[in-house]
Amino acid sequence: MSLLQHDTTDQLDDAARGEEYTKGTSHVFIAAGIAGIVVTLAIAIYVYAGQTPPVAVGQILAVTAHAMHVETKGFDANGAPIPRETFDQVYVFTKVKLTNQSKGPLFLTNMTTNALLADGIHSSYAASASDYDRVFVAYPDMPVERDTPLKLDATIEAGQTVEGTVVSAFKLTKQDWDARKGLNFTFGFQYQPNLVLTPPGPVIDR
Repeated sequence: MSLLQHDTTDQLDDAARGEEYTKGTSHVFIAAGIAGIVVTLAIAIYVYAGQTPPVAVGQILAVTAHAMHVETKGFDANGAPIPRETFDQVYVFTKVKLTNQSKGPLFLTNMTTNALLADGIHSSYAASASDYDRVFVAYPDMPVERDTPLKLDATIEAGQTVEGTVVSAFKLTKQDWDARKGLNFTFGFQYQPNLVLTPPGPVIDR
């Protein structure tokens, strides 16, 4: 009888423990459900915050390239003779429109033209507005329409759109330029992420 009583007691204890296990499991499910809700809310907040529009947007309106063979004049600014130099060069004229979507001013600091060639990416900084004009003085027969240059130190106010043309130069042959695999343009802003734009259409060769 003592053994039977002992077995009965163990069965009752196991039943009681089962009830406790069931209660504990329900608490675990509740805690897991609350944790899931918290994680879902956190993800939703993160996604919403990530949908903030960029501070700047833009559009490449036209890209015109002109390849030329250059030979220096053989003397320096003081008229002293120096060895002549010959090389191939490609001028890239880019007409662009930039819009400030932020609530404060944007400060444009630089712009680069990036050409993907067989040996990698070649980048060239755009010339300043004054140097843009000097290109047409140095090469009066340049077969590209002279446009209003974009100031690379421009301040773009909130909601404002600016438009203009910049010029970059690559020391490349026309054959290398024509064999490029890609082309884009990077605009740098002070304290803000860069804006990278790709031309929507083909490059015009002149």
